[in-house]
Amino acid sequence: MPQYQHHASWRTAGGGQIIDLETAVKDGILGGSGAGGGTLEAASEKFDLLKMIEELDSAVAVEEMPSVFICPISLEPMVDPVTLITGQTYERANILKWFSTGHLTCPTTMQELWDDGVTPNRTLHHLINAWFSQRYLQMKKRAEDVQGRAADLVQTLKNAKGQARVQALKDLRKTIAAHPSVDKSVVDAGGATLLSSLLGPFTSHAVGSEVIAILVNLTLDSVAFTNLMQPAKISHMVDLLSEGTIDTKINSARLLGMLMCEKSFRPEVVSSMSLLVALLRLVKDKRHQNGVAAGLSLLKAISSSHEQVRSLMVRVGAVPQLVELLSNPKREPKSVEPALQILNDLSSTPVGLSALKDCPQAIPTAVRILMNASQACTQHALSILQSVCRLAPDECSFLAVEAGLAAKLLLVIQSGCNPETKQQAAELLKLCSHNYPTTVFISKCNLTRTFQ
Repeated sequence: MPQYQHHASWRTAGGGQIIDLETAVKDGILGGSGAGGGTLEAASEKFDLLKMIEELDSAVAVEEMPSVFICPISLEPMVDPVTLITGQTYERANILKWFSTGHLTCPTTMQELWDDGVTPNRTLHHLINAWFSQRYLQMKKRAEDVQGRAADLVQTLKNAKGQARVQALKDLRKTIAAHPSVDKSVVDAGGATLLSSLLGPFTSHAVGSEVIAILVNLTLDSVAFTNLMQPAKISHMVDLLSEGTIDTKINSARLLGMLMCEKSFRPEVVSSMSLLVALLRLVKDKRHQNGVAAGLSLLKAISSSHEQVRSLMVRVGAVPQLVELLSNPKREPKSVEPALQILNDLSSTPVGLSALKDCPQAIPTAVRILMNASQACTQHALSILQSVCRLAPDECSFLAVEAGLAAKLLLVIQSGCNPETKQQAAELLKLCSHNYPTTVFISKCNLTRTFQ
């Protein structure tokens, strides 16, 4: 049972000390003048105390709260404080639960109680209510001020030019980053449509970078999405994806991913060699793992939903680059599944399958990943290996078995993988066994398993 020793006094906002509740009521712990808190007392009655505590939970640190507001049992602010005959105060629900478990003691002092009656501590309830009311009103006022500030910045952008426009965009970006709740105010003020209209062939990188950084954090409507899908705007996003800072590249990839989720998205938007090259460069830059993740996410979305773009992805070198990423022992674990899924998608095309067969590390890397990552990764790696081995059974099956495939397939068959995956593993094991005499293949399985 948690114990909480509170002090007989607590500090006011001005640094003074309040000795008891009567003094607190008289002097006002809320920093106001006059007994009882004046306007704050009236305001406190308008709000539900529990709701205020819940909404202020992340905004008010426990250390800021007077210790007498805290229930010694739950260590949470009290909503319905009651006092025992010992003089200790608790949240009503908590102390009644304590009694219901057979305890007839005061949890803080451990004194035995001859009377388990509780008395509502209305003075303390008033103080708690008033203290939270003041902070709740302050929070609401700050929120209103921020909403107004965001709307004003949108109005400023309608007429600002040059450096003034860049500064207004920076201010709006920072405001949204610090206060995500202003999203609706910005959109309602026409911000999404206005921002999307600022992108175009003559937009500077300074403006474009700020606009995209804002748009990825807004809830865009269909009008804004339609506007953003104009070829000139897509071209500018691709330019920023190629030449911007790492943050701008990541934001550009995220915005293009958002566009792909729209029903009106056109496949030709991503049928751009410059876009695919820029994404592969982003994935190749291992200094920025957030960039790698953003690049893989968009490449995965493209390869999984736009079959006609897969051949183009192969032609710009996606296969060897993704295999290199997967074969790197220092790779981020979260990058394995999207990279494998992309390679699996590319293996569905003749050029993709040929590129996988010709990539020296493709087979050994896929074998290593089997049963060493998630089930989804095992399924993707298995599909890739099966496709490649079917393409060139003699050459690829031999390489796969020498890399340890036979024992890995036996592990898959005996594992908790789904029936389809086990069946796939069994078929691939049978395909690989054709290149070996039975006794040799069995010894390969055993030897390989021994070294796993």
